[in-house]
Amino acid sequence: MPRPAGSAVDKALDLIESTARADRPLRLTELANETGMHRATAYRILVDLVRRGWIMRSEDRYLPGPVVLRFSQAAAAGSLAVLGRPVLQSLADRTGMMVNLQVLEPEGGRVIDAVRPPRLAMFTDLLGELLPVHTFAGPLALVSALDEPARVPYLRAAERQGHPPSGRAGLLADIERTRRTGFALQRGRNDEVIASLSRAVLAGGGRPLCAITVVGLDSEFDDPAQAELQEHLAAAAAELERALAGPGAGAGHD
Repeated sequence: MPRPAGSAVDKALDLIESTARADRPLRLTELANETGMHRATAYRILVDLVRRGWIMRSEDRYLPGPVVLRFSQAAAAGSLAVLGRPVLQSLADRTGMMVNLQVLEPEGGRVIDAVRPPRLAMFTDLLGELLPVHTFAGPLALVSALDEPARVPYLRAAERQGHPPSGRAGLLADIERTRRTGFALQRGRNDEVIASLSRAVLAGGGRPLCAITVVGLDSEFDDPAQAELQEHLAAAAAELERALAGPGAGAGHD
């Protein structure tokens, strides 16, 4: 339904909010309908928003741009990390592994918090680092939870970072396996003695909010250990999803 005419700022904010709120990248017609604008008006404003980094265009679809994602990162550092810390600590205590929390940025996953047990003091916690999707489990879990158009920028980023075409085919297979199982596993790709297992934490619409990753010695990731780690990781992700949903979410009425 068309909305009352607003200022240029109102229209730009409507487009940014619609893009950020959507559970998948939207086409121009969908954004115009969502915001009650003519296609030509929406397109003209979108050109400026893409140029300024508020919205990102991937082929014929639009998704939140790097400026929005930077704001999201700041919010994540203040909110996700606070809400997630008890979950990370509990998971580290149960598994004896290092546990980190990552959020998705335009070229990978940013580590915003980490809990490292004393026995793994020789591992770097990667706090604040941006990790590429083709070598780390956290960003792989996050990208695998996106739909195909939204994955395109991450595949291109992997290629820009020297991932060869044959490697890209392997990455696509990794994404499909992770999407099917719900768990991203990396063993020996970035460091032959280190392995990691990750699971995305999802919003109600299925959009990835963050990823929880357990990291340890590769020798501790045999099949029986992986099955147990998956169980603990799934429980931790569900716990954080409930915390992010807020009090009373999903609760029935008395």
